[in-house]
Amino acid sequence: MLLIKNGSIITMTGTNYKNGYILIDAGKIVEVGEYPTGLKQEILNSDNLSVIDAKNKYVLPGLVDAHSHVGMWEDSVGFEGDDGNEMTDPVTPHLRAIDAVYHLDRAFVEAYQNGVTTVVTGPGSANVIGGQFAALKTYGRRIEDMVVKSPVAIKVAFGENPKVVYNERKMAPTTRMATAAILRESLLKALEYKEMLDEYNEDKEENDKPDYDIKMEALLGVLNKEIPIKAHAHRADDILTAIRIAKEFDLKMTIEHCTEGNLIADILSEEGIPAIVGPYLTDRSKIELRNLSLTTPGVLSKAGVKVAIMTDHPCMPVQYLVLAAAMAVREGMDEAEAMKAITINAAEITGIDDRVGSIEPGKDADIAIFDGHPFEIRSKVVNTIIDGKVVYERNKNERD
Repeated sequence: MLLIKNGSIITMTGTNYKNGYILIDAGKIVEVGEYPTGLKQEILNSDNLSVIDAKNKYVLPGLVDAHSHVGMWEDSVGFEGDDGNEMTDPVTPHLRAIDAVYHLDRAFVEAYQNGVTTVVTGPGSANVIGGQFAALKTYGRRIEDMVVKSPVAIKVAFGENPKVVYNERKMAPTTRMATAAILRESLLKALEYKEMLDEYNEDKEENDKPDYDIKMEALLGVLNKEIPIKAHAHRADDILTAIRIAKEFDLKMTIEHCTEGNLIADILSEEGIPAIVGPYLTDRSKIELRNLSLTTPGVLSKAGVKVAIMTDHPCMPVQYLVLAAAMAVREGMDEAEAMKAITINAAEITGIDDRVGSIEPGKDADIAIFDGHPFEIRSKVVNTIIDGKVVYERNKNERD
C-alpha cells in the first residue's frame, strides 16, 4: 500500500482537502480524506505501507492531455520516426495509433516528469479520415501495458490540411466541398455495410454476409455511437460543417483545436458539443490560425461549453500542458475550469473518466504532486504516480 499524507488535495470531484490523505492499493485509489482523522490507525501501523509526505505541496489527479501525437512523431528523429500521417489515401479509418506509437519515445518520460499521466494520441490531420486515436498511460513496458482505451475516437479533418496534402497529389480533396463529400460518402458506405451486417445477423439463412471491409468495420463504432469522431477544425465555417455532418448521421463528436470557437461559442453551447482547444504556445503558422487567442478557452467555458486544453504534441511539447492552462487563466479563464480542462474535463470528453481525471476511490492511482500551486510558473512536479507506482521522484532523480 501507498499513503500520501499532509497534502493540499485537489480531487476534481468538488471536495478538496487542505490537509488530506490518499490511500492506494493494487494500483487503485482506496480512500481519500482529511489526515489523520479519516484514516484508520491500523493502516498507519501496517508493515507493508509506504508513505509520501506531501506537506506544503499540492496533490492533483494525473494530468490528461486530450489531444496529442506523443510517440507518433518521435522526438529528434525525422522521417524514420514520423508515423502520424498515411498520406496515400484520404480515407484511412482502419489505421490504429497503437501500431505506430514508439513507447520508448523520450516525450513519454518528459510527460510524466511534468505530471501528465495520460495522453490521448493518434494520427494527424492530413486525411479526411485519419484513423484511430488511443488513450495511453505515459509509463509502461509496452503499449499493451499503457492502453487505457483503444480506440478512443476516429480522427477526421476539415479545412486546410487535407486540401494542401491532396492538392499536391492532384487528387481529391482540393476543396472544402470535397472534404465534406468524401466524409459523407464514407459514412454512407459504412451505414450500408452496417445494415447488411445487421440483416445477416438477424437471419443468417436468408441474408448474405457482406464481404469483410476493414475500413467499414472501423467506422461501425462511430455509427453505433460507441466512440466519437475527433473533428480537426480551426475555422468557424469548418466547425459548423463538422456539426452539420455529425447531426446528419447522429454521431458523437468533439471539436479539436476549435481556434475560432470563440466566434460561435453560443452555437457550440447550444449544440452541447465539447471542445478540445489548442495548442497555444505556438506561432500562427498557417492561415487558419490567424485568430488564435488564449482568450478562447475562457470564452468557451463561460458560454457553457465543456473545454479541455491540449498540447497537440509535438506542436507544443507535452510537458507544457499545465503551462498552457495557466496562461489561459491569465487571459480570463476561471482557475477551477482551467484545472478541469487538463484533468476531469479532458477525461470526460475523451470517454476515459471511469479510470482517470479525478482523485476518488476506485479510480486508477494516477497522481501528480507539485511543490507549489500548479499554475505558479516556478512550481515543479516532485512525484508522479501511475497505477499506484511511483514513476518519478524529483529529488531522487537529482541525486542519481
